[in-house]
Amino acid sequence: MTTQTARGPANAADLLLPDDDAFYDVPSDLDRMRPGDLIRSRQVELKDYWASHHRSQAWQLLYRSTDLHGGAGVAATTVVLPRKPAPAGRFMLLSFQCAIDAVSSQCFPSYALRKGADSVRTIAPFEFLVVRRALAKGWAVSIPDHEGMVGAWGAPREPGYRTLDGIRAALAFPHHELPADTPVGLWGYSGGGMATSWAAEVAPDYAPELNLIGAVLGSPVGDMASALMRLNGGLHAGLPVMAIAGLRRVYPQLERAIGEHATEKGRRHLDEIARLPVLDAVRQFRHHDIDDYLDIPLADLLAQPDIVEMMDDLQLGTHAPTIPLLVVQAVHDEVIAVDDIDGQVARYREQGATVTYVRDQLSEHYSLLPLSGPMAVGWLADRLEGRPASDRTVSAVAGQRRPRWTMKLTGRGRSVEPTPHNDGEQPAA
Repeated sequence: MTTQTARGPANAADLLLPDDDAFYDVPSDLDRMRPGDLIRSRQVELKDYWASHHRSQAWQLLYRSTDLHGGAGVAATTVVLPRKPAPAGRFMLLSFQCAIDAVSSQCFPSYALRKGADSVRTIAPFEFLVVRRALAKGWAVSIPDHEGMVGAWGAPREPGYRTLDGIRAALAFPHHELPADTPVGLWGYSGGGMATSWAAEVAPDYAPELNLIGAVLGSPVGDMASALMRLNGGLHAGLPVMAIAGLRRVYPQLERAIGEHATEKGRRHLDEIARLPVLDAVRQFRHHDIDDYLDIPLADLLAQPDIVEMMDDLQLGTHAPTIPLLVVQAVHDEVIAVDDIDGQVARYREQGATVTYVRDQLSEHYSLLPLSGPMAVGWLADRLEGRPASDRTVSAVAGQRRPRWTMKLTGRGRSVEPTPHNDGEQPAA
């Protein structure tokens, strides 16, 4: 493993994108490495939307991971250390999966979070404001590039592999001095919630040695096929176009279907959106209808047997996580349908998973992450302290000041008997 120090550049033009940065180069002996093995590291300076610089120490680790088809690849994670670590028994490593939601490496957290990065049109710097809650608790945080270097946004399983291998790398990095049995929590929202779902699903087989204590799945998509059809033609039509641009990189049958049925303009748009940061993609492709760029309706394309097979492969909830889950979803979410998350939760519960499901009655997609941040951190802290999670559905309003339902979820305050989830949604109070 090699180590280097990378300080913030004088301007954004000096900071290379991952596609052009030698730090991400694949070593010649990659196939001989094990998943999670460290390749190289560097110390970096970070920023977010409110601060151009953070005083917390941060390291980036490049490590060996696994792709969708079981092949070896590389991925990076950004590990941020708290200025004052929590004492033993209250310390954990949190793996926070950002909503990358793009193909371009400009949106990868290892670039977008660095001081000097041109990342104002990406999501990671905004989400780092939520990560700071975990740092304030004295927890270390790993923020993986869970799309790897390919940028296959929407692909199944491999975001989970890269998340778990990032945790392995963080625990193995000598500078951090983290014990191998360090408690680890998972958290992500939207596209990051989808990646966190995959990590929770594949962990029992892929990384059984990790001491995972729980996962927070915020608005985790639930059903990709449903999202593609529902968002197409609307304000967020750029998201399904971006998903197709990402999935074509790992599914040959989708690439063939594009070659057979996409118009020349449609193929140009797919190439164009693959170069855009996510906020530009949403703005430029709003109200675009994918049907206009195909010689058959999108519904007919998705009904082709090999595409149905692909969409089935994208379905979350086929494997039950063995760790407790907190799922948070806005009932009036304009991006992710609450019915799709209801379905994901139901599939987990049918397989025996313990799910605390909070259906927020007031928020929408963009406000729920910051409003649910205190609840997510508190729920993870309770798992860290050994309090049992409850299997129940709660109707709530995020951002309330010490609402009664948070005491029910954490077990604080008066004792409340858990209500079986199959009796329907339970009131907040």
